[in-house]
Amino acid sequence: MNSDINQMVDSENKITAIYPGTFDPITKGHVDLVERAVKMFGRVVVAVAENRNKAPLFSLDERVELARESLKDIRTVEVLGFDTLLVEFARATGSQVILRGLRAVSDFEFEFQMAGMNRHLGPEIETMFMTPSERYAFISSSLIREISRLGGDVSAFVPEAVQAALTRQRTGSA
Repeated sequence: MNSDINQMVDSENKITAIYPGTFDPITKGHVDLVERAVKMFGRVVVAVAENRNKAPLFSLDERVELARESLKDIRTVEVLGFDTLLVEFARATGSQVILRGLRAVSDFEFEFQMAGMNRHLGPEIETMFMTPSERYAFISSSLIREISRLGGDVSAFVPEAVQAALTRQRTGSA
């Protein structure tokens, strides 16, 4: 991680942004987005969603812990798990902005619909889209899970703690 990030944060910036996702697992693309977001916002809440509609590889507690470990060097970031409506959780954390990552045009339609619904449910909360750095634009958590499951090397795409957790998950070691 870039140690200069914490120095770039404007101490007068009181805006809190929430970055929601399942983060199953968190990738270097997610970390990159957070590193760039803290330059714009006084505080960033990484909100790890329970999302009962998906069958995650890692439990909510594991995903929260992996995100905390991956982001531990950024002082203005807080990682929290949640299982409520995003707009309600954003209000509970004092967030004024919802951050969403867009990797490709294919992400846009779903994200645009979600932003519209979130605006309807919480008109006081703005949605902001960010694109990943080019070197991470092709990374997705589902792709990482699949490559890891098949024994491929994902170390270039995930933080060390995630790589270790994926290896333990694949090999069944504790």
